[in-house]
Amino acid sequence: MYRECPPPPSLGELVECGWTTSAPAGHPRQVLPDGCMDLVWTGAELLVAGPDVQAFTSDAGSASGLRFRPGTLPGLLGVPAAELRGDRVPLADLRPGPGREAAARLGGGADPLPTLRWLAAGLAAGDRAAETAPWTPAAVHQVTRRLAAGVPVSEAADALGVTTRSLNRHSGAVFGYGPAVLRRVLRFRRAVALLRAGLPPAEVAARAGYADQPHLSREVRSFAGLSPSRLAPVPLAGPQASGANRSTPVASGSSTVA
Repeated sequence: MYRECPPPPSLGELVECGWTTSAPAGHPRQVLPDGCMDLVWTGAELLVAGPDVQAFTSDAGSASGLRFRPGTLPGLLGVPAAELRGDRVPLADLRPGPGREAAARLGGGADPLPTLRWLAAGLAAGDRAAETAPWTPAAVHQVTRRLAAGVPVSEAADALGVTTRSLNRHSGAVFGYGPAVLRRVLRFRRAVALLRAGLPPAEVAARAGYADQPHLSREVRSFAGLSPSRLAPVPLAGPQASGANRSTPVASGSSTVA
């Protein structure tokens, strides 16, 4: 079972949501690319989930996390997002002091989500690393919104007041990949949400901004390794109910979905 909760207002600029999941350990699930990075408490480790470009298979059981908005976490860690792409790294390896203190609290039985929110507030109160946070959070959100809307990279750069070359150079540190890849990831995330809402692939392709249904299928296979039909809602009963036993993918930084 997967649940999300909104962040406190003080963290709303940085954090998209908090989440918890409860599932049998060893049951594989696919974490799909969504442009975000997470702080994750697995019950044994406090990890940073880097930005993904392909589905990440997780066999963790119960876990809790904070999902950070695209581009907002690297500046708090002082580590370029590109160095964490597709990886899960102990926070203590990146920020030893806060990472060890938070892990000790969590290991001692502290409530995970409040502890992760406390951790995020502490990280946000520190100095943002200039090499991994060349833009303000407002500027990061502006780039994300424009690319999510499908605008050309040059237009996103113009709106930010930088050159296309500068946008490409800094995007790796901020988002973990270049702006063209981020635009694809955000379009894919939108497509997954529409597929999970039950829309047919042809309509999803049109609404999400793909050239046609085959284009959607190619992108879904590239990011998820599956066909669009495998991302549609799983029936709970009836002749197709056996499909519920398959690994359940989700376009989020967490590792499961309701």
